[in-house]
Amino acid sequence: MRREWIQAFCLLMPAMVLLFAFTHWPAIETLIQSFWSTGRGRRVSQFVGTENYAKMMADPVFRQVMWNNAIYAAITIPAAIGISLVMALFVHRHIPGLAFLRIAFFTPTVLPLIAVANIWMFFYTPGFGLIDQVRGLFDLPAQNWVGQPETALYAMIAVAVWKEAGFFMIFYLAALQTIPQSLREAADLEGTSRWTFFWRVTWPLIMPTTLFISVNAVINAFRLIDHIIVMTKGGPNNASMLLLYYIYEAGFAWWDTAYAATLTVVMLAILMAVAVGQFFLVDRKVHYK
Repeated sequence: MRREWIQAFCLLMPAMVLLFAFTHWPAIETLIQSFWSTGRGRRVSQFVGTENYAKMMADPVFRQVMWNNAIYAAITIPAAIGISLVMALFVHRHIPGLAFLRIAFFTPTVLPLIAVANIWMFFYTPGFGLIDQVRGLFDLPAQNWVGQPETALYAMIAVAVWKEAGFFMIFYLAALQTIPQSLREAADLEGTSRWTFFWRVTWPLIMPTTLFISVNAVINAFRLIDHIIVMTKGGPNNASMLLLYYIYEAGFAWWDTAYAATLTVVMLAILMAVAVGQFFLVDRKVHYK
């Protein structure tokens, strides 16, 4: 038994070393750095305690960023999950052009985010973009979708949902294909409606996949910034500024690494709290085979 434990530990050691070196240790260093000031030139960093956190709480841009990220997450997470599930149910049957539909739904996932952002910039171009061209057919005025505070964030949300839904669809499609056909046949014999079969049979059986997708959706809601860099750079007037982009600005544009570390600690705390809540609360409703 001891030999088996040693062999297992040796097999896990390379992965554990890499995980600690590139994940846990940087997180610890970030937490430590959040209690120090940023060193510049001959001025070395000094221990400032919770001064960076006090600065963050008094920062109006930080409050705006957190509100933007809350809206962004509240819309993108359920929208991406719901749309991906609908797409998976739609292509999980024998219909003409099934392979083409699956490829079409999945294509946005394989496109680089920079390419996706440029495609949607064409859609959003005032007056000449595809959206305004369609609106022009109904005599609607041109709209600057990414240049107005009222619509900039929601324009970014549409890009994120379009990008993520196809990726999540693959997991739902794989989960649907594991459901035994005999359950569907038995339900048909009983005269069960499609909605009842989905709610009573399909949905409980794909809950493990839903939990996995929801965790990834939460992470994506805090880490997708490529399209913001290309399309809005957080503007106008911080209307589309999200937390990770604000961290990027603080760390690399203003070179305030201590403040960036403080913001990073907040983001990690939020992700940890949500992940713990998902696994300990949602996991109780998951039915594993």
